[in-house]
Parts: sequence; C-alpha cells; structure tokens
Amino acid sequence: MSPTRVVHVVVAGELGGAERMLTDLASRAEESGAVHAVALITPEARLSALMRDAGVRVHDRGPRDGDGPFAFLRTSLGAGDVRWVASVLAAERAHVAHLHTFGSHVVGTRAALRTGVRVLRTEHSTRAFEDATCWPFSRWSLARAHASVAVSEHVRRVAAARAPWMLPKSCVVANGVDIDRFAPAAAPVGGPFRFALVGRLEPRKGVDLAIEALARVPGAHLDVVGDGAARAGLARLAQERGVARRVTLHGHLEDTRAVVGRADAALCASRSEGLGIALLEAMSMGRPVVGFRVGGVPEIVEDGRTGWLATAGDVEALAARMREAVQVRDRLPEYGRAARRAVVERFSVRAMCAGYASEYARLVATASAPA
Repeated sequence: MSPTRVVHVVVAGELGGAERMLTDLASRAEESGAVHAVALITPEARLSALMRDAGVRVHDRGPRDGDGPFAFLRTSLGAGDVRWVASVLAAERAHVAHLHTFGSHVVGTRAALRTGVRVLRTEHSTRAFEDATCWPFSRWSLARAHASVAVSEHVRRVAAARAPWMLPKSCVVANGVDIDRFAPAAAPVGGPFRFALVGRLEPRKGVDLAIEALARVPGAHLDVVGDGAARAGLARLAQERGVARRVTLHGHLEDTRAVVGRADAALCASRSEGLGIALLEAMSMGRPVVGFRVGGVPEIVEDGRTGWLATAGDVEALAARMREAVQVRDRLPEYGRAARRAVVERFSVRAMCAGYASEYARLVATASAPA
C-alpha cells in the first residue's frame, strides 16, 4: 500500500508556534505515517528556510507584498492562489490537504474541493471562532472539512460551542516538542532570579502584563524572546515602571535554548493561549512555569507541581505567584524534573505524530470506503 501523502497549506505572516509544530510533524514521515510537503504563501523568508532546513519539501509561492486584510482577501477569494495550491495538491498526488492557519482556511478548502482531496484542519487557537471578522470565512471552510484537530481540550470546547456539527469529526492532538533537542539544562547558580517569556510581541501574548507583574517582584529579571509591532511600546512601559534595567528584549532568536537555559522559570502572561509550545519547550528543559490560568495552559501546567498558576488577567495574582517561585529557588530543580516528566509522558513530538498518523489513516480509509 502506498504511503499517505499530505500537503500542508500554510498562509502565514510570522514564524510562530504553529509553524514550528508543523515543521516537527512534516519532517517525521515514519512517525507520522505520511509523506509530507508544504504549500507555502508568506512574506516571511525565514519560514521557508526553517522548513527546508528541517528537510521538508516546500512549494513556495514566492515573495508576497504583505499579510494584511487585503492580502488575505486576495488569496482567499481570488483565483490565482487557489489555482496554485490546487496545482501543488495535484503534483504531490495528495490524499489530505492539512490546513494550519486562519489564512489557509478558505484558499486551502477551495483548492481541495477542486482536486477531490480530503480536508483536515488543525485548530491552533480559538481566534477563528471568537473573532467576528474571522468566523464567516472559517465557518465556510469548517463546514466542508472532513476532520478537525484541536491542540487542546480548551480549543475543542470553544470550537464545539461555535460549530457543534463538527464535534463528531473532531479530536484533540496536543502539540509536541522535540524532547531531545530541548534537553534538560542545568539550573542557574547565583545571580538575579530570571524569568523567560517566549512569544510574539503582540497584545494576545500579554508581555505588557508580564512587565507590570515584574515591577512587583523586587530584583527579578525578565528575558523576552520574540519580535513584533509592540516592541517599542513595551520598552517604554518598562522604562515607565522603573524596570528597564531588569527587562531584556532579545528580539527574534532562531534558537531560544540559551536564553531559556539561563532562566530559573518560564513565564506566561498571555491573554489567550491555545496550548503553549514555548511553555512545553521550557518544561522539557526542566523549567517550571509561572503563568495565568488561561486557555490550554492548565492542561500542561499542574499548579504546585510543575509550576504556579494565577487567575487569568490578574497582574497582582501573577506577581504573587512569581514571588513564590523566587522564594523557593532552591527547590526549583524538583519542579523542573516534574515538568520534564510531564512533557516526556504526554507532550513529545512522538506522541503528537502518533495522533496525526491515526487521523491521516482514518481520513484515507473513509475516503475509500463504499458509500
């Protein structure tokens, strides 16, 4: 029997958790039970390089003018990009079109309908279900999808409330991390207590809330890895709160391990979070997490065992949990070992690939089953 052939359709303007997860999945043919290729439409050259460096076969649409609303409408409703994605599906003789980003929902579904390919969506966040400007487009795609995978029970619950008809066709496959690449790192010795926050500098990631909380934790330092439009404003906020010398904005880093390895704990101040790949990476390295009890975070962080959780959006509560972590610094390796075990047991790339292998096999089987 020939292997299942999957084409991942990605329309993205950034290099984030969803794109890293896809790269891990698509570079592991044997573990995922499929041969993979990517149809990529993006203005971000680093995204194509990331995938190719991992050995993924990439069909790149070429340089784009941007990723704003006009670019989205042109790609989703126009003919050119749909025709191009359909040609990739045909050239790869795809069985499954795997859609990952909101920008891929309409163009990927239209191309799959043209070529008779099964449609699988991964719901990486709740944005497509909660944003009124996104939902009409996403709903159209979802109504034509053959299966939907949510990265957490939280995302699945939100999706089911908005699209109950998809519940029988949905399941949860948690994102996984490479536990060998993100190996345990020795705990830092001496110096100020350091928190590491990895994520895009945008309101959803709550870096401003992290800075506000840090101002209530004397002596602690915050390392922020990531870039985005909010960077200048965050630098001003740190200055205004008197913590500019205790906040380091590293910008985008291809490899976050050095910064996370120097930290005592990972920090999550997100206003919404589908699951949290950066948190899983830090936990895999033996770092406990201090964060808000938001989205899928409580599914990966066990309060009092692998980290500390605070009421969502409550800066005072977050600062209090950060101070708790500082006070038990000598016990952090114990929390870190528990965090590492949780990732190895439940959130490895191997476990993620096995989940998708089952979904791919089911989709192909149902496509060939008699009516």
